[in-house]
Amino acid sequence: MREGTSLANGQIDGPDHSFGDLNEGKAVPHGIYDLRHNKAYINIGNGSETAEFIIDSIIKWWDEYGKKHYPDAKKILILCDAGGANSYRHHIFKTEIIRLAQELGLQIVIKHYPSYASKWNPIEHRVFCHVHHAISGVFIRTFDEFRKLVNRAKTKTGLVVVATIIEKVYEIGKRADQEDWEGKIRFSDILPQWNYSASPVF
Repeated sequence: MREGTSLANGQIDGPDHSFGDLNEGKAVPHGIYDLRHNKAYINIGNGSETAEFIIDSIIKWWDEYGKKHYPDAKKILILCDAGGANSYRHHIFKTEIIRLAQELGLQIVIKHYPSYASKWNPIEHRVFCHVHHAISGVFIRTFDEFRKLVNRAKTKTGLVVVATIIEKVYEIGKRADQEDWEGKIRFSDILPQWNYSASPVF
């Protein structure tokens, strides 16, 4: 149960402790926020956040929504935090970015926020705070219930959230080496560790 207030017609029964091995799974949300359309897409995975899951989430967004909204796009700008599965330090994330560029046939431009600066990422204060409010005070028993709660997030300024579930189970601990992406990633002249891009090879 999330912290918050839940209004109900009767008593809500639930365990007073949570044990991971008794859970159906672990919901892992990955959010994509389209600034122009003020629309967020939350893909919910089961298990762990991995670089492969993040890239699959972006591919799903592009196939279902992105290419319809931006049919003439030649590149995609992605704003990322500095840590987690999309860490600028991880070879596996750069390797997956190359896969993304290849599958979409577009240049992928990555801009990482510096460490401890993720609060400046628009998705944090324009989307996730409202998703948090939508799920607060609720016992979440299933993935579908979580999806429905996330779909309820909205604002008076027109934010719309679309939540879906990705059923694939991702292997944790996958690794890559610098040789897997070297020569395929182009680094910016300004703060190159946080700013780079990958282009498709035809």
